[in-house]
Amino acid sequence: MAAIAYVNGRYLPLHQASVNVEDRGYQFGDGIYEVLYVHRGALVDAGLHLQRLARSLSEIELPAPMSAAALHAVVLQVLRLNRIQTGLVYLQVTRGVARRDHPIPSPAPRPSLVIIARRKPEPPEDIAAWTAEAITLPDARWARCDIKSTNLLPNVLARTAAKRAGAYEAILFDANGNVTEGAASTVWIVTRGGTLLARPLDAHILPGCTRAALIEELQRQRLGFEEREFSLAELREAREIFLTSATSFVKPVVRLDGAPIGNGAPGATATALFELYVRRLRASA
Repeated sequence: MAAIAYVNGRYLPLHQASVNVEDRGYQFGDGIYEVLYVHRGALVDAGLHLQRLARSLSEIELPAPMSAAALHAVVLQVLRLNRIQTGLVYLQVTRGVARRDHPIPSPAPRPSLVIIARRKPEPPEDIAAWTAEAITLPDARWARCDIKSTNLLPNVLARTAAKRAGAYEAILFDANGNVTEGAASTVWIVTRGGTLLARPLDAHILPGCTRAALIEELQRQRLGFEEREFSLAELREAREIFLTSATSFVKPVVRLDGAPIGNGAPGATATALFELYVRRLRASA
C-alpha cells in the first residue's frame, strides 16, 4: 500500500503530493511544524502539541488553516489511511502561495497544510538499549527558538556534525557558555549534588511538549527538579545527562564529546523517568 499524505484538502499518494514552487514555506521557511508520536492508535500529548502549534502560528501572524478539532480529525484520518498504529505524524503549516517578496502578503494567501505519517517502533523495554552519545557545539540559531519554525538549517548542520562524529545529538551552548538545548531535543542534567535541572523556558529554547509532559509527571509524583540555566562546565561534570522529545522520549546521554558521563551507563534518574514516561505512553493507548 502506497503512503498517503494530506495536502491542502486532498489525500494523495506520497509520490503525487506536492506544493506550488512559490509556496512561502519553500522560498522563505515561512511556516510552522509539529511532530506527534502515536502509540497504539492514540496521539500522545496531542493537546500540548496543538497548543504549541497555535502559539507558534500566533507568533508569526499566520492564521490556522482549520480548527483544532478539524485538524485532529484530519491527523487521525491520515493515520487510518496509512494503517499506522505506532509511529510519527508530521504536520506543516505555511503562509501559502504568493509572488516572491519578503513582507507578509496583503491580502494574505490561504495557508498551506501538509500532513504525513510514518511507522516507528515503540521505545524498548530496557533503557540500556536506548542510550546516546552527544557532541557540544555553539548555538548558531536565530533569536526566537521558542517558535517551532521550519527554518532549521542551523539544526540540520548541527545534527550532521553529530552524525559525522558518530553521535546522536548536538547539545548547543550560547555565547555566555550556558547550555540552551539539543538541536532537536530538550537537555536535562543531574548535577554532581544530585539536583535534576532543566533550563527555564525563554526565547532561546523550544517549549518541548515531552518536557511539559515529564514535568506534569514529576509534579504528580512529587519529585523535585529545578529550572535554571546551567553552564557547559556543569554539563561536562554532570552525574547524568538525558534528552527529551517526541522521538527521543527520555534518552540517556552516556558519552559527551567522547568522554563518559558518570559510569558510562544510564543513571538512576534517567532510568526512573524513562519508566515513568513509558507508563504514560501505555496509559494513553
